[in-house]
Amino acid sequence: MKRALVVDDTKNIRILLEKTLELEGFTVETASTGSEALDKLRSQEYDLVFLDIKLPEVSGTEVLRKIRSEGNNTPVIIITAYPTVKNAVDCIQLGAITYLQKPFTADRLKNTLKQFNLDIASSPAQIQSERSVICEQVRTAFSDANYEKAIELISSLLSADPTEARLYKLLAKAYKRMGDDAMADKFARTYCIFKDEEQ
Repeated sequence: MKRALVVDDTKNIRILLEKTLELEGFTVETASTGSEALDKLRSQEYDLVFLDIKLPEVSGTEVLRKIRSEGNNTPVIIITAYPTVKNAVDCIQLGAITYLQKPFTADRLKNTLKQFNLDIASSPAQIQSERSVICEQVRTAFSDANYEKAIELISSLLSADPTEARLYKLLAKAYKRMGDDAMADKFARTYCIFKDEEQ
């Protein structure tokens, strides 16, 4: 049976995640602080971790950073009430597979799990096909001047490969078109970093 760890300082969210995951066939353990999560992750193995960003004692971001530095590659889904492209990119670069926005329903959680399972089972050909569809949707979003949608789609591509330089260039372009020069400059710099690494 698959094992999951739920880390959140809000009791109701822990209960929602625990019960939904149990119905999906997981054995579930919970933690309410970052320190408790680290203790569990260092002493036991899990197939999946749900990790809140804002936690007492040690933040979720720091928990993720520490376990990755220790060689723990357990799939992690970030839980956050304040999702931004920056948060998404930061967490993905640390090794999270996606994030779940609060408040969420059991159905939303099940859809996230379904996507997670599909990602594991997808063949290289299926993955490439899915990427091609998303790339076409990005082009359409730019054509329609729907830059927020473009950013959302590009971020989903980054979740699969956070080192793909051209995606940061596209993010910079989208933010530039929206008039957000600070974010545009940030992603332009990130593009240059990954571009240099590719050469």
